[in-house]
Amino acid sequence: MSTEHGQEAKRYSFFVDSVKYESDLPSLTGAQIKAKVPNWDPTYGLALDGHGDEPDRLIPDNEDVSLLKEHGPVRFTRVPPANFGVGA
Repeated sequence: MSTEHGQEAKRYSFFVDSVKYESDLPSLTGAQIKAKVPNWDPTYGLALDGHGDEPDRLIPDNEDVSLLKEHGPVRFTRVPPANFGVGA
């Protein structure tokens, strides 16, 4: 893809469950990331994998996440719905 000045547009990559995806945008919302994954189960959450001592954390649909590489490609994991103690 070329820009109006003839330069190649920058591509930003990220992974969801070890599958690589790309975007022309340097940041995406949780909803935009989920929309790129075929057959996303809407009952699942999206977790951003932590780096080093940072814990993984859930990303709400309206939160912007930078795809800029600080520690390598940004990685996400699908999180199944939990029913802690429900019906027990």
